[in-house]
Amino acid sequence: MLEIIYGRRPVHEALRAGRRRIEEILFRDSVKPCSDIQAIERLAQSSGIRLKRMSEGGIDALTGGANHQGVAARGSAYPYEPLDAFLKALQGRGAAPFVLALDHLQDPQNVGAILRTAEAVGVDGVVIPKDRAAEITPAVVRASAGASEHVRVARVTNLVMAMKELQECGVWFAGLDLSPRAKPYTEVDLSGSVGLVVGNEGHGLGRLARETCDFLMFIPMAGRVASLNAAVAAAVALYEARRQRSLKSAASLKS
Repeated sequence: MLEIIYGRRPVHEALRAGRRRIEEILFRDSVKPCSDIQAIERLAQSSGIRLKRMSEGGIDALTGGANHQGVAARGSAYPYEPLDAFLKALQGRGAAPFVLALDHLQDPQNVGAILRTAEAVGVDGVVIPKDRAAEITPAVVRASAGASEHVRVARVTNLVMAMKELQECGVWFAGLDLSPRAKPYTEVDLSGSVGLVVGNEGHGLGRLARETCDFLMFIPMAGRVASLNAAVAAAVALYEARRQRSLKSAASLKS
């Protein structure tokens, strides 16, 4: 089944990543030559991908009126990775895994923003559930500015069972949660084989995911609101994990 990826950065990153089969690149007739467009054209031509011009109405209809910036691509569906391949790749890295689990997030904008941060901090892979959760749709790809094209994502039937399989591989899970046993996020050791768990936008972590976590942590709030948006909270936690891992790596190089 083919999907329509839209937006200059998402299309560019899909071409760079090379994980999808791209059938053709579609440009709005009136789109003006610029560095972004020329880069897309070069990548497409080097891979033998067709370039096609369309009217503004035609490309609007194809993308459902989304903000396509005059560019779209027709390609294969998002390349999810089977969990066994996901686990094998983590075990073969030779370094402490850094993974992320999304517990039934439903807002494509949140999922896209989180995947963008995950790619930026060097997360090795992301696990999402199949049911009652946002898929990696073209809207998510757009919200991630194409970063999702570079992220290994396993879409699983049972998130908790997947977490347990990862734990058997040595991953310790830290969930963002406001329960009494949660510690401030800066007081949790995130420097080793770690998986961060981010809960649903409305009710946070599900009970089973919470109980499966090895640690729970929260982000202290100094203002009047009780919590952060899921994507912002995930970014704070991911960068703290990145900071701790970088410090540990630097210390090991000195020793």
